[in-house]
Amino acid sequence: MLMRWIAVPALLMALTGLAQAECPELLQGSLQKLRAKESIDLCQRFEGKPLVVVNTASHCGFAPQFKSLEALNQRFKGEGLEVIGVPSNDFKQESKDTAETAKVCYVNYGVTFTMTEPQAVRGDDATHLFKVLAAQSSAPKWNFYKYVVDRKGQVIASFSSLTKPDDPEFIAAVQQALASQP
Repeated sequence: MLMRWIAVPALLMALTGLAQAECPELLQGSLQKLRAKESIDLCQRFEGKPLVVVNTASHCGFAPQFKSLEALNQRFKGEGLEVIGVPSNDFKQESKDTAETAKVCYVNYGVTFTMTEPQAVRGDDATHLFKVLAAQSSAPKWNFYKYVVDRKGQVIASFSSLTKPDDPEFIAAVQQALASQP
């Protein structure tokens, strides 16, 4: 009888560890959603989905890309694409006021894709998501650096701030991610 009481918790811990081990390294952890109490468990929300991950900044000259990122989101969300915007002040162009960040994203540009609270995206302080993106590709060199990730959590391609979300090469990488197998 004692053995059963020991075996059941051990089995549950092993199964939980197995489930956690299957989640790609890229998606381990959680991030706070922008201007919401909700925290996003990255693995639970995005595992097995193709992704576009972008570090953003409200006061950057590339901020109008929010509009074309939203168009990309609308165009491919029916096929499973998820776009994740991660505001960052690493390049000194993000507001310290998250209400202002939210206004720029949601009101000024009509963003409906997932936006997180501001995060560090470079160096030792970078959030886990961006540490893994950097290890698989490179760290963002400026705001609106874009990563296309396949369904297994592997970076297919990364694009500079100069590459617009409607660029044919960028769209080709997104289509490759959509075609990938989990």
